[in-house]
Parts: sequence; structure tokens; C-alpha cells
Amino acid sequence: MIPVTGFDGQNIGVLGLGRSGLATARALRAGGAVPVCWDDNPAAREAAEGEGFACRDLSRPDALDDIARLVVSPGIPHLYPRPNPVIALAYDAGVPVDNDIGLFFRSLASGAWDDFDTPPRVIAVTGSNGKSTTSALIHHLLLAAGRSAQLAGNIGRGVLDIDPPDDGGVVVLELSSYQTDLARALTPDVAVFTNFSPDHLDRHAGLGGYFAAKRRLFAEGGPDRAVIGVDEPEGQYLAGQLSEGAADDRVIRVSSARKLSGPGWQVFARKGFLSEWRKGKQVASIDLRDVAGLPGAHNHQNACAAYAAVRVLGIAPRVIETAFHSFAGLPHRSQLVAEAHGVRYVNDSKATNVDSAAKALMAFPKIRWICGGLEKEGGLDPLLEAAGSVIKAYVIGREAAAFAVKLRGIEAEVCTDMATAVAHAVAEAEAGDTVLLAPAAASFDQYDSFERRGEDFTARVKAALDQG
Repeated sequence: MIPVTGFDGQNIGVLGLGRSGLATARALRAGGAVPVCWDDNPAAREAAEGEGFACRDLSRPDALDDIARLVVSPGIPHLYPRPNPVIALAYDAGVPVDNDIGLFFRSLASGAWDDFDTPPRVIAVTGSNGKSTTSALIHHLLLAAGRSAQLAGNIGRGVLDIDPPDDGGVVVLELSSYQTDLARALTPDVAVFTNFSPDHLDRHAGLGGYFAAKRRLFAEGGPDRAVIGVDEPEGQYLAGQLSEGAADDRVIRVSSARKLSGPGWQVFARKGFLSEWRKGKQVASIDLRDVAGLPGAHNHQNACAAYAAVRVLGIAPRVIETAFHSFAGLPHRSQLVAEAHGVRYVNDSKATNVDSAAKALMAFPKIRWICGGLEKEGGLDPLLEAAGSVIKAYVIGREAAAFAVKLRGIEAEVCTDMATAVAHAVAEAEAGDTVLLAPAAASFDQYDSFERRGEDFTARVKAALDQG
């Protein structure tokens, strides 16, 4: 655990007692603070009380009178579409509001670092899509290179639940816009921006607010090195803002759409080959086409970002190339769950928005596409441009019929539930086809998470193949 320092003897409010909330309470207590906890869920409060934490209804008008700081779980709105009532009370009372990410950066360094030969580093990854795969891949590459590394944040363990990093250790953090938007301290050594597309617009009051939340990691974080995906205008803008000129190698530009040139530091993928260029010269090349855990151009972008991040720490290209081939990928992200009779079955349940689903559709030929769910803002039109390989769509979700109507030019069957969609796709698939779950929608109309949706797909595929 990372004990939270600087609040010895002070009452610190903890709002939200899920994974990160309980870890925060434990870390505060370890650092000498007095956590005062609250969650609307009685079961969550009971779990906290079972660990000896005091619970108090922080929504009462006088509940924050003795609270020095309020620490908020990432799922709780702090500004848009409107602040949570407890957070609104904190604003009125002048109580500072923070989250576990801010506390982590505030408390990470310890006196033991003075005796380290190499101080620990933090690599923080944000962006719209590919954050989890990029973060996990960075972690994998570091371990393969013999480096001490931990994975935390929006993936793996809560940031305050990890062990204090040792001499030369690296902490890899996946950070969502919810986390970067509120954290009062953001000081990564290396910051990574994968890409940008519309998402969480209600939480950030539009596209500009969403980008501003991502940008904080760089503009306020002041990383020593920034790895920036420049395939969208937002990434190009961010790289330009951080760079002092074309040769400034503190900014590493990354692309999976085009060759990059210039006197600076670039890593890009074209036609399945990753290339690293520095000072106008190519210094490394890796063939990604046979890397099973990283299929498709979107994963090649993730590979470029991860490659650049660990190159900053001195990992050699040959070590990286070898480690790419041992990366198994992540569950629910272009995950090959079965292969039978020449048909591949791929679980990309994490493709919860249009952009990530479109990238999945471009990664495979001859697709039988299971899609649908709780549709997000912005419509489905961008999917249609990427759906040239789709043989047929099998649409799930409570609004499956309305979703199917929007798939203009694609043969679509309204299946409503996963059981029907999988059964029909398996029955109709032929050798060379890929049955792909890439919903392009949230899961909450039928499942409590994208993980549960992916697990249901996987279980039904395996059951259908066993019966066949």
C-alpha cells in the first residue's frame, strides 16, 4: 500500500466505497489520517465498517464541518452533468475535493528513495481507446526486460493499493478522463496519449471538456517525456503545445495511419511494420503482422505507444520485439476465445463506442458481427465506413430493432439477446469467417459491465461449439 501522507490526525471524507474507495480509506489510515466514509449502498458501508472505518452520511448539511478534504471515487460526477450533492456541499464549504490519483502522486515518494540508485518512474496512459491494452503491454514489456513493474489505476489494482516501488521500479497507470479531470496532483515521468474520439460527453459537457480532462495529464502534469498519438487533430495540437520545435525529442509522435518524418523522435506503423525514427534516421523496425496478441491497425497503434514509452526507459528494440510475441492480449479486447472449423471467435466487448468498434471491424476479414446495446451519443454513421468486411450483423440489446435500422447497407438480424446472436452466428459461419463481438454500445441495458457481456459471449460460443 502507498500510505497517504500530509493529513496526520485530520478527518478526510471518502465518498464511494468500491475498490478504489476502500483502498483510499486504508491508505489514509496507514498515513495517520482519520477516514470518514460514506456510500449510498448499505452493503458498501457495512463492508467499510467491518474494517473499522467510521461511516457518516456526508450529505447532511453539517457533515463536512470537520472534514479537511473530500476524496471522491471516479464514477461520481463532480461537475457535469451536475455535481453530486456531497461534492456540491464541499464546494460551498470550501473543502478541497480530490481523488485517489491525486493522493497517489502526492504521497508516492518516500525517504527510502534517497538510498536508491535509480529513482522509481511513473508511466501514465490516457486517451479514448487502447488505454488498457497499451498500459498492460507496457507492463508486460518491462517485466520481459527484467524490470520491476506494477500495473494500476483504471486497470489492475487501485493506485493506493500497490506496493511502494523499489529501486528502479516502474508504476504503469491507466488513467480515464474521470481520473485526470479531478486529480489535484499529476506528475508522471512519462505520459502517453493514445488517440482521441468522442466519449463520455455528458460527463464532460461536450467534446471540448472531454479533451480538456485528458490534456490535464500533460499540461499540468509536466512529464519529462510525452508519447502522443497524432492521428487526430487533438493529438497533433497536444504535441505542438508540448514541443519547443520539430527536433524536440521530449515529445515522441506516434501514428498507425501514416509515415512520420522530421528531425524529432517518431514511432509509426505502416502495413504491419513498426518503425522508429530519430533525427531523420530509422533506428529500428519490427514486423507486427504475426504478433497474435496485437491484431489490426488499432493494436499496432497501441504497440507503437507502448514501444515508445519503454524506449524512453532504455529498453532495447530486440527485447521489445521478443516480448511482443509473448503478449497474450487482454480479456474482452480483440481476444481470440475459440477457433473451430476455420472460424475464429473474437471477444471485443470493450468496444463500447463507435470508434473502437470501427477499429475492430477493420482488423478482420469476413466478419459476422454481434453488436448493439445501450447506444451512446453521436450516432452510428462512422461504423458504416468501416463495415466493408461485415457479412452480416446480429444485433442484441433492448433497442436492437432501432439499432439495426441504422446499419444501412448491412444485412442485419434482430436477435435481442446474446444466446440467439451466438447461436445464429455459429450456425451460419463458414471457414475463413470471424465471429466478432464488438458492440459499439454500452452494456448496461442487459449487463452490469462490458466484462459480464464478454464473458457471456465467450461461454455461449464454447457451449455452442461443444454441442456442435
